[in-house]
Amino acid sequence: MPSSDELKRRIETAIPNSIVNVEDLTGGGDHFRAEVVSDRFAGLSRIQQHKLVYDVFGAEVGGPIHALSIKTSIPSGGAT
Repeated sequence: MPSSDELKRRIETAIPNSIVNVEDLTGGGDHFRAEVVSDRFAGLSRIQQHKLVYDVFGAEVGGPIHALSIKTSIPSGGAT
């Protein structure tokens, strides 16, 4: 089972200079919420922003990572 810390590190590696918080919602290591703040999201639609994060995990979402809720924003506060 992946851990919150592992998911956090993987997102930070894939999206450099991002601020990432990952929470295990159930304690079981399969339902997570990720909040990601990055300049990389500027000019992208919400779908494109979320795809960048989902792409970090590929086929693991729906498998070992049963559920992943994502909230993205840019540092200036443009939450999506």
